[in-house]
Amino acid sequence: MSLRRVIARVMAVFLSGLGVAGHGAATSAPPVRIATGELPPYATAARPDQGIALNIVRRAYESVGYTVQFTFLPWSRAQLETQQGLWDASAHWGASAERRAKFLLSDNLLTEQWQMLHLRDLKFDWQQGSDLRAYTLGLVRDYTYTPELWAEVRAGRQRFEQPSNDVSGLRMLLAGRVDVLPLERHVACDLMAKHLSPSERARLMMHPRLMTDSFTTHVIFPPQKPGSEALRQAFNRGLQKLKDSGEYKRLLRAGVDCPADWPASR
Repeated sequence: MSLRRVIARVMAVFLSGLGVAGHGAATSAPPVRIATGELPPYATAARPDQGIALNIVRRAYESVGYTVQFTFLPWSRAQLETQQGLWDASAHWGASAERRAKFLLSDNLLTEQWQMLHLRDLKFDWQQGSDLRAYTLGLVRDYTYTPELWAEVRAGRQRFEQPSNDVSGLRMLLAGRVDVLPLERHVACDLMAKHLSPSERARLMMHPRLMTDSFTTHVIFPPQKPGSEALRQAFNRGLQKLKDSGEYKRLLRAGVDCPADWPASR
């Protein structure tokens, strides 16, 4: 065998070894550790895909070579511990001025439809925030809602009760302890199907007016944690790949059905 052929074979074996080593390093890299909470159908340990939003996060990262690991916590704890750098990120959160000051926010993960849930026998209508002052709202701590609504609360102009979570809010609404419950449309439908009887579900109606038509949601990253900006950029690249391929629209459709007589959101 000629010297040239020997050298070529040695180089081929060497380069093959580098390829195997490189592949092993990629697959053995630690997953992106993401703190989250229960908000079905968007985020939940009860679904095989862990919810619509979390599945989008997972697929976006997988499309650019990352794996993810979700840990379910109370929402307030998930946000606080992410801010402290105990997690790589948290998903998914509404964009607020306070979060933009404390975190790096990804591109829009999905746009939620927040509306007002009320008893059918309540003659309820609203066109602007001041119209809500006549009613007692059920507001969950640390939810984004809208800046205008929280401003009304801080100014003492808006009556409210504070349920610990959305299911508690539904119970308070049925019991007459609150008049109106601001809730994301598909979250409401999912929770009603799982936690309320048919007769209880029949008592509830969703007002068609959206609280805002721009309720974007995001993966949030602690700015002081090394690698946060790289993880944000990687997610944004993966999200765009899902949209370009059409997979994003398919993932969004994995939702739940709402009562047929509920008016469409507007």
